[in-house]
Amino acid sequence: MPDSFAEILEKGFEHCRDMDAPLSARLEAFADIVRTLGPSFAETVDRLVLRLQNNGAGSNAPHVGDPMPPFLLPGEQGRLIALEALLRETPVAVTFHRGHWCPYCRINTYALAKAQRQIGMDRGRIVAIMPDRQQFAEAFKSEAKAEFPILTDLDNGYALSLNLAIWVGKEMAELMKSAGWDVPSYQGNDSWMLPIPATFVIGTDGQVKARFVDPDYRKRMSIEDLLDALRSAR
Repeated sequence: MPDSFAEILEKGFEHCRDMDAPLSARLEAFADIVRTLGPSFAETVDRLVLRLQNNGAGSNAPHVGDPMPPFLLPGEQGRLIALEALLRETPVAVTFHRGHWCPYCRINTYALAKAQRQIGMDRGRIVAIMPDRQQFAEAFKSEAKAEFPILTDLDNGYALSLNLAIWVGKEMAELMKSAGWDVPSYQGNDSWMLPIPATFVIGTDGQVKARFVDPDYRKRMSIEDLLDALRSAR
């Protein structure tokens, strides 16, 4: 039997994840695969992104120079982790992801995991936040071989407080279901709310030193920019 759309996407994800190329090139390569295999899916994504851009989604999230609102969120092992504690000794890159199921987030997190040794040598830290429940956060961390914590933002509460949470819309929700992504089960609710993927580099003074917020979830802060921002934040 021919592979299903979901199976083909998974093979495409694995190819793009393992490419010897910058993160942006790997993400673009996967987006090209989606456009080739599922043009209607890609067009729906384009409409979602355009709607979000027209409504200024993410524009009111913390900016450089703003204090980063505190959080106290459970990690993949259930232990509560506070931003304040993370910032006691080193700057922190706080990264938001849509979920363990999202191929773009998986590619992004794999790249972050590959960079974690350099980040540690530069005396920086990473923490990832997503709305999926603990069991999925643990699987997400294991797949990427990440050493940094993966925190669960239940019901997107923290993302909402940062003006980062968006409703995907009925059209996108139906397509996501058809791809096999059971988001209500992953999150424990049927709101179909997701965070806009974003990265904030926070200095030990609690202020935002750099940010990347783009309602087009196919784009992420480059690893090079993240490393530079963490070094500058020291």
